[in-house]
Amino acid sequence: FQDDYRAWDIPKSHLYKPEQTYHPPIVKFGNSTTFQDDYVPQEIKPRQSFKPSSVVKHSTIPFNGDTSHRLDYIPHQLEFKFERPKEVYRPSDQTFEDLTTHRNDFQGLFGETAKICRPAYTRVTQNPHFEGSTEFRESFQPWEIPPAEVKKVPEYAPPTGSMELNSTSHLDYVPHQANRVNPIKPVSHRRNNSFPFQGKSTMKEDFPAWESCRQRLIKQQQQIPNPSGKFEGLSTFRSHYVPHALIPTESCKPLNAAMKSSVPFDDVTMYSIEYTPKKQEICPASYPSPPGYIFENTNSQGHKFFRKINPVVKVF
Repeated sequence: FQDDYRAWDIPKSHLYKPEQTYHPPIVKFGNSTTFQDDYVPQEIKPRQSFKPSSVVKHSTIPFNGDTSHRLDYIPHQLEFKFERPKEVYRPSDQTFEDLTTHRNDFQGLFGETAKICRPAYTRVTQNPHFEGSTEFRESFQPWEIPPAEVKKVPEYAPPTGSMELNSTSHLDYVPHQANRVNPIKPVSHRRNNSFPFQGKSTMKEDFPAWESCRQRLIKQQQQIPNPSGKFEGLSTFRSHYVPHALIPTESCKPLNAAMKSSVPFDDVTMYSIEYTPKKQEICPASYPSPPGYIFENTNSQGHKFFRKINPVVKVF
């Protein structure tokens, strides 16, 4: 790269922009804006509150504590409560009867047992002995399956001779001694100034920080004084309430007495009246040759087909 591409001495191109020399102003910059010139600071006045005053208006007329209950109520003298003398417990001389209402009302009634409406069970039996042969056993006989052939795996024979571990990279690669390329980096023309940083700007000089304080809240003073005495805790209900004796209400619930009927129990149901016993038919598939059918043929899958015999009608 250094042999083929050498640095050329190229002259620097001149700018066609007209030169403008900056002349700093002699007069100090005035930091007043149009807002500061036109704005006139005014004193902030709190708005007038239209809320009605919460001052309690005290009446000059004395308080009249008469109520309709006090004016209309006529006190009556209470009668003396009758107190029943306490009876002394005396055990009974008679024996305890442990007969309850259930045992007294349900002593058991003698009657006839209900008749069973179920038809008589007739077991279907066949006189000939069951052979134990089915259509599946007759059609599908067991076949002999030959054993599966197992492929013989050839025995492993190791190769003869020694293994060469050389590769094409090991044989063709030739190491070369090369020098490290120096980086072509331009020289830095940075100036190292030892002067301390001033940290001043026109913004800091023209706009100094002003001390400002936050306006406090305009809060009204409390006009109602807090109570200083101890709270009595006595309400009008506690002071005027008179307790009265409770009178229990009479129960209007009917007596829990069981109703008895002298009519005998009718145990006749619709099932026992309308049930008609039917004769159980035997399934024709249970016979080797079903009655009323004639054997026709057997298909390739081993199914047997039968034809129903039509009854012959004799014409007289």
